Amino acid sequence: MKLADKFTWLRGFLAPVFFLIYFIPVWTGHFGAVSVFVMLPLLAFAELTDYFDGYFARKRNEVSNFGKIFDPFCDVILNITVFFCLTLSGYVPSFALLLIVYREFVINFVRLLAAQKGVAIAARKGGKTKTVTYIITCFYTLLLESSRRLGFEAPPLANTIVIVLSVICVVLAYVSLIDYLVSFREVVFSKKTDGSGK
Repeated sequence: MKLADKFTWLRGFLAPVFFLIYFIPVWTGHFGAVSVFVMLPLLAFAELTDYFDGYFARKRNEVSNFGKIFDPFCDVILNITVFFCLTLSGYVPSFALLLIVYREFVINFVRLLAAQKGVAIAARKGGKTKTVTYIITCFYTLLLESSRRLGFEAPPLANTIVIVLSVICVVLAYVSLIDYLVSFREVVFSKKTDGSGK
């Protein structure tokens, strides 16, 4: 397995690990403060693997069609996991999570259709911008939850900001989706399956 792909696999693996660490204090009633000092660095490292896989893919000439598809897939696994945790905790509106999940299902279906025709759809600028917004929203909200677990209550405005950020995430997600559909419309809606992508 290529080094770049190992970092991508690691990001996907850390998603359920984050889920467990996040909810252990909820399930047990203990380790609330301890979880803060584990889940924040864990999420930071998991997000950094996205940089590492791209860096090593370019440096070691390991860019592949598999990586182009698998990298955004693991991004989605991690970000949706964090959003799910924060939604259950009452921060992220459930409608925002649902719309984001719908978008990610659609874009992955589009990637599958394109892959059948020999075309690997890599992350585009709009998709990357959307992902950065996901990350900012997740970290900001996780900091609020961390503060609560450490005994500090955030002002009501802080929770309102989470809702605003969540709506921005949804808007950027669908703007990005439209961009993919328009940019690859000939591939996605073409009936040719000869692998030429034309």
